[in-house]
Amino acid sequence: MSSPLAGILQLLALLAALALAHRPLGDHLARVYSSGKHYRPERWIYRAIGADPSAGMRWPAYLRAVLAFSAVGVLLLHLLQRAQGALPGSLGFASIDPDQAFNTAVSFVTNTNWQSYYGEQAMGHLVQTGGLAVQNFVSAAVGMAVAVALVRGFTGSRTGELGNFWADLVRGITRVLLPLSVAGALVLVACGVIQNFSGIHAVGQFSGDAQQWNGGAVASQEAIKELGTNGGGYFNANAAHPFENPTPFSNLFEIFLILLIPFSMTRAFGRMAGSLRQGYAVLGAMAVIWLAFTALMMWTEFAGRGPAFEAAGGAMEGKETRFGIAGSSLFAVATTLTSTGAVNSFHSSYTGFGGGITLLGMQLGEIAPGGVGSGLYGMLIMAVVAVFVAGLLVGRTPEYLGKKIGTRQITYAACYLLVTPALVLGFTGLALALPGPAESMTHSGPHGFSEILYAYTSAANNNGSAFAGLNADTPWFNTTTGIAMLLGRFLPMVFVLALAGSLAEQRPVPATAGTLRTDKPLYSGLLVATILIVTGLTYFPALALGPLAEGLAS
Repeated sequence: MSSPLAGILQLLALLAALALAHRPLGDHLARVYSSGKHYRPERWIYRAIGADPSAGMRWPAYLRAVLAFSAVGVLLLHLLQRAQGALPGSLGFASIDPDQAFNTAVSFVTNTNWQSYYGEQAMGHLVQTGGLAVQNFVSAAVGMAVAVALVRGFTGSRTGELGNFWADLVRGITRVLLPLSVAGALVLVACGVIQNFSGIHAVGQFSGDAQQWNGGAVASQEAIKELGTNGGGYFNANAAHPFENPTPFSNLFEIFLILLIPFSMTRAFGRMAGSLRQGYAVLGAMAVIWLAFTALMMWTEFAGRGPAFEAAGGAMEGKETRFGIAGSSLFAVATTLTSTGAVNSFHSSYTGFGGGITLLGMQLGEIAPGGVGSGLYGMLIMAVVAVFVAGLLVGRTPEYLGKKIGTRQITYAACYLLVTPALVLGFTGLALALPGPAESMTHSGPHGFSEILYAYTSAANNNGSAFAGLNADTPWFNTTTGIAMLLGRFLPMVFVLALAGSLAEQRPVPATAGTLRTDKPLYSGLLVATILIVTGLTYFPALALGPLAEGLAS
């Protein structure tokens, strides 16, 4: 059913499911990261890695642990790909070329999951399951750990400590991601998603040649791919492939998995901050942006004019008929307003304005509700900026959750906001100025510009989705998108943890009559306006040259 009514019904079902899960999961997340108890399997892990889970860390130590752990992950995944041809479970595939191995290792460690290769034609079972799927878990847990560290910065009092990274990492995996992924995988298997370690089979005939398909542990990887806002698909077609996403129900369930933890983390934030209203204020800002983007996407994709649009019921090019415009639009907004990057349709085939919506969703910082962990800390950075702006307007020292926002704090927040636009616009300009990279564009004019802008927006924001049409499997794009992914993931974390450390050193100040109430709808509205003005307008000239120009010309 590809009609506006289908979209409304699916949206209502999704909202109901998220509302039912919000309280229990949010409370569970708060308990996980506030508990002083360590389960026996967790203690085994701590002993194996030589970590003391009870030792408090100040922000430099927490940051060093994040960077060291991630660097080891990049190295091991790179070596695993380079050695694939000599390893069991390779399905006969050769080792991965150095530039692509670097790009893929960085991509999965940074929770980007950008793929410039055909998964079913390049990666064997060992690399897929023992390498990429493992990083789906740990990269998501790293993002959650950094978010929790920032929350502790707001709630701490003159200690400067942000918790213990190793405890946060292990708990996030064992108590949150693993149980939810097992449950999600069982549902996906029941929906028809495959789960096996089958070899390559020839099926049917196409143009005189048999199609070759390999199996894989797809359901288990699909569950953590969506739940951890990773996005990397077992197959090149990603969530459009029937082995990964066979039915309209599985499609809606995967959207639910994408949004589940990011929305629930706002309640965990409220619990840990001692005020559920603070969490609801952040949740309200996230929900307003997400609902507005979803409505705009459905409107622009259903409102196409012309015989082809009218015959298909809207802009059906590049979309699976089993999902229709409604299911495709919901998925596209969910995956680009989070750092997921999974796709069940070609974003390049959306209308000009529809493609612009997917771009803007990433450029806002993927904070509505954002990635697992990264969405919450990105929104809290914007909350700091919003109270600073409000403080300037009324002539008072800005405060958030009882912590003063001074020169040091707003400097860290400003640096956080400037990193990603500098990477996106800088690399896009270089790619268009040099003769070689532009040859990878399939289209010219505004759409060709959008292809390159989308690639670097996706990489620097750690999204991982592609506009399609751009040949990104070249040394230039593999290297530059890899650099953009690294800097776009870890430079913001530097400023987040530095901000958390500066807040944790402060003593909370009591609220007065002049304190801005940050738990009211008025503040949620101010937060939304700050996001749209501060971050949205940064990219307006680039959007005007690409999707806006294309949309106005169509």
